[in-house]
Amino acid sequence: MTNTTTIDYSLDASWILPVVPHQRLFKDCSLLISRDRIHSIVPTSQSLRDYTVRERISLPGQLLMPGLINCHGHAAMTLLRGFADDMPLETWLKEHIWPVEAQWAGEEFVRDGGELAMAEMLLSGTTCFADMYFFGEALASAVHKAGMRAQLYFPIVDFPTAWAQSPEEYIHKGLKLRDTYRSHPLINVHFGPHAPYTIGDAPLERIAVYADELQAQVHIHLHETAEEIESSIKEFGKRPLQRLADMGLLTPLTHCVHMTQTSAEDIALLANSGAHVIHCPRSNLKLASGSCPTAALTQQGVNVALGTDGAASNNSLDMFAELQAAALFGKLVAGDAAAIDAHSAIAMATINGARAIGLEDQLGSLEPGKQADVIAIDMNDLDLQPVHNPVSQLVYTQMGHRVSNVWVAGEQLVKSRDLTTLSRKEIAANAAQWREKLGAKR
Repeated sequence: MTNTTTIDYSLDASWILPVVPHQRLFKDCSLLISRDRIHSIVPTSQSLRDYTVRERISLPGQLLMPGLINCHGHAAMTLLRGFADDMPLETWLKEHIWPVEAQWAGEEFVRDGGELAMAEMLLSGTTCFADMYFFGEALASAVHKAGMRAQLYFPIVDFPTAWAQSPEEYIHKGLKLRDTYRSHPLINVHFGPHAPYTIGDAPLERIAVYADELQAQVHIHLHETAEEIESSIKEFGKRPLQRLADMGLLTPLTHCVHMTQTSAEDIALLANSGAHVIHCPRSNLKLASGSCPTAALTQQGVNVALGTDGAASNNSLDMFAELQAAALFGKLVAGDAAAIDAHSAIAMATINGARAIGLEDQLGSLEPGKQADVIAIDMNDLDLQPVHNPVSQLVYTQMGHRVSNVWVAGEQLVKSRDLTTLSRKEIAANAAQWREKLGAKR
């Protein structure tokens, strides 16, 4: 047969997990990539016979799957990893995190912390991340340089910070950033009101109007602690979720981050609205914030995606650790060992995340025509043997450090565990400098 089709990459692997179709696993196949898109999945024997390939990459004993999507985090806060541990959320925020941010948060802090976060995420298989933090201009510039994919949610609060002085200024600066990156292929900008307890009705109502007009997403911490619920009922006479719904802020464009305090009425409201839940199990466990009932939510048709939260409250940005926690925590909360199975946990970190951020037609699975956001995981280590079920190994063993190669939009950002667009040496040196700066003021 004459070779008539030219392909940029043929990734020849022992296994390919496409995620869609659900529970499908290909063996001894090749993922073909043309420019920034997935062309097809074919048997490796066919790729050798029927295609002209610019670069063939052999990955014996390795598994290919979609890049993981981290749907909630605060990238700059990697510089606060281990800075304040083992305390409840309110104490952690008010007495430790907010004071240090007031002193140090700025463009340099966001750039250096963001680069550290991206390096960690890429090396553990995340290709797209959602971020809520100040000085989004600095992070967006760093993301562009790194070639990673990001959803930036500009924060809005009632009180002044180093970035803005009022809700109006937060919104103005955020919309300006959105306009700057409106045509960028890898970066999108949306609304990030921090939480119902840090922003009043007037700016929330304004955000609802803007979000509807622009068809922009709204990303908000919600129902994170029991105290948050009690305070809302006392002040507004209703639960925070209902308060948002009454203002028109609960729609299919809304991300409800955490949702650890969730009643049957809340679940019904979420299901009817089409809003998404972003589950951050390890952060919730560490802060003892509560438990998100993922099995109950999914049974009612609510889309549940995963996030790591910031490294100041996790302390890791490893999405494989997160999806493992989601599977184990989900079983425990439901009292059912089958509640969140391995394939469902993988879906939360891939296709469900893509659905939440409105990019289901581009990301989250290895389907022809989708963006070539792909990761390879080395399954050759002895502590993974024998590999009876590769998907089970992905979820129930430690996998983040086994990510060998990463592509975003067809560009290789990790090659044999080496970063291709970010400097390990420079990032480590910057982190060490911040340790000295922050430590000197404690």
